[in-house]
Amino acid sequence: MSSAIRSEPSAASGPVPLGPATAPVGRVGPLALGLLGLQHVLVMYAGAVAVPLIVGRALKLAPEQVAMLVSADLFAGGLATLVQSWGLPGIGVRMPVMMGVTFAAVTPMIAMGSNPEIGLAGIYGAVIAAGLFALLVAPLVGRLLPLFPPVVTGTIILVIGISLMRVGVNWAAGGVGNPAYGAPVYLAIAAFVLCVILAITRYGTGFVNSASVLIGIIVGMVVAGFFGLVDFSHVASAPWFDVVRPFAFGWPSFDPVSVVTLSIVMIVVMIESTGMFLALSEICADPVDEARLTRGLRGDGLGTVIGGIFNTFPYTSFSQNIGLVGVTGVRTRYVAVVGGIIMLGLGLVPKLAALVEAVPQCVLGGAGLVMFGMVGATGTRILGAVDFANNRNNLFVVAVSVGFGMIPLVAPGFFRQMPQALHPLLESGILLCALSAVLLNLFFNGLGSTDEAREAAIRQAKTAEAH
Repeated sequence: MSSAIRSEPSAASGPVPLGPATAPVGRVGPLALGLLGLQHVLVMYAGAVAVPLIVGRALKLAPEQVAMLVSADLFAGGLATLVQSWGLPGIGVRMPVMMGVTFAAVTPMIAMGSNPEIGLAGIYGAVIAAGLFALLVAPLVGRLLPLFPPVVTGTIILVIGISLMRVGVNWAAGGVGNPAYGAPVYLAIAAFVLCVILAITRYGTGFVNSASVLIGIIVGMVVAGFFGLVDFSHVASAPWFDVVRPFAFGWPSFDPVSVVTLSIVMIVVMIESTGMFLALSEICADPVDEARLTRGLRGDGLGTVIGGIFNTFPYTSFSQNIGLVGVTGVRTRYVAVVGGIIMLGLGLVPKLAALVEAVPQCVLGGAGLVMFGMVGATGTRILGAVDFANNRNNLFVVAVSVGFGMIPLVAPGFFRQMPQALHPLLESGILLCALSAVLLNLFFNGLGSTDEAREAAIRQAKTAEAH
């Protein structure tokens, strides 16, 4: 399948219409293109729907509202994917990029939503503002790369994984607030799902291996059904078709600290995206210059604005899909275009979102241990490329930054006496870690060159692709 499709020429001059005039696409039938797009969607599906489930359940939203978040996530993710892969004037990298909600924003958004003075309206206001901020600063991000060498980004990603692990562990025990929290049946099902994922990863090949988490969740849900742990009542009552309405939770509000918090998250997201685009350009033999990189980062920004409007969260390119491009050799951007259309369609099927919401937390716990653990493991792999032997100062950057990142996790009341307005910032271990890592790296190592930073970003992206 991969040998039948070659990379297309750069689309920097504008969108190229689908059809026989485009040679790479003309050699792929509609059925094959649809299957390839569906493969991209299935590979990212479990990760794509994880964030609305995490945030919705952490904020104790009703099942119907959590299902709405899932639908909105798929719908807005489809739009964001089309923005990146198909492109708009001045926006979109126009490469085979699939967009999904970033895990980096989960912890600060939960902190915002848990504050009654901010709530969901404040989250969506911060998301929209952070997206607009990304649109404005996109041309400058290349100059910020030296602030985020591997010792900084690896530390941040490690803390993201560790912070999220708490969610996966609580899921495995049945979910916080569950009267039967920690029941043996919950732990057994979570362990079973984990074993299924590990077995598929060890013995599966090709697409089956890539979709191991999704398959593990499906198998686990079947087993949980035999124990009476799956409630399909909301699935039965959900309609087959409905539109995703903007501002379904009310008009957004704009809390200054929340806006600054998510804007910092967007800088980290755009630094990661820069590495992804540069690595993908090597895979596709399709050069990315500064102007095209800026368009891609604007795509992240516009995708995030779309997310805030349609009741979801900040978007970024999914690394596993970039890895899939390298594995399959299918390098035409129209595979991602089809994948985006499929995501749009899935977002218009509330019954499917209700089915996702019906997955028991213990099943998600087994999968979450893998998903969130791999985030942390990716950070560790990035740090593996850092020179600790000849530069002991890097040890202090990692050690102190991880320590700051763990404060909200191990001592939730540490900043209780600080002004309430600062809590969304101080209660985010990810942001504390990021600020600490950037400042300590500047203190110990100074500011590196842009060329070195670009090369490091490519190596980092290739490390993430492996997962």
